[in-house]
Amino acid sequence: MHRIALFGLPGAGKSTFATLLVEEFEKAGISAAIVKIGAPLYELQSLIHTLAGRPMLSASQQDGLLLNDLAGHLRRINSASLTDLFAARVTSAAPGTGLVCDDLRAPDVAAVERLGFILVEVQAPEAVRQARKQGRGDLTPGREDHPSEAPIDRTPHYRVANDSTLTALRHEAATLIKRLDKG
Repeated sequence: MHRIALFGLPGAGKSTFATLLVEEFEKAGISAAIVKIGAPLYELQSLIHTLAGRPMLSASQQDGLLLNDLAGHLRRINSASLTDLFAARVTSAAPGTGLVCDDLRAPDVAAVERLGFILVEVQAPEAVRQARKQGRGDLTPGREDHPSEAPIDRTPHYRVANDSTLTALRHEAATLIKRLDKG
């Protein structure tokens, strides 16, 4: 069972690394998928924008301020709402499927660890991270001081430096998959 949960600051390259991990799993003959704790937030975001008469133009577009608020309210109503839905998706995955979560947040760490995920921190230099955030085309950036962006107070199983090329990051993904296979 291969389950990896990525965390890091916005713009560190978690989603890019997740995509590379899935590709490397598949090269190793393991089916894999990206699973998002925040999937319900993205659904709500799209619905709210549609109801407001301003539908989202792309599924990858984010309204960071809205997502921050939605996460806060869902967790206020039921602190386990996002992780319960996530757990249901994880447990319904086909046996043997490699799962990569690219949006781990501090309030969700314990629940994700109980599901058997290892923690991987993705890091990038501040200037690079900020440039990536600027180039994403989000409607609004999320607030980095929002509780949903609080630092994760756990030592990761692995750290990945995303400070070079895409080829180097792909190598990091391949190396991680090999390490997991060795157990």
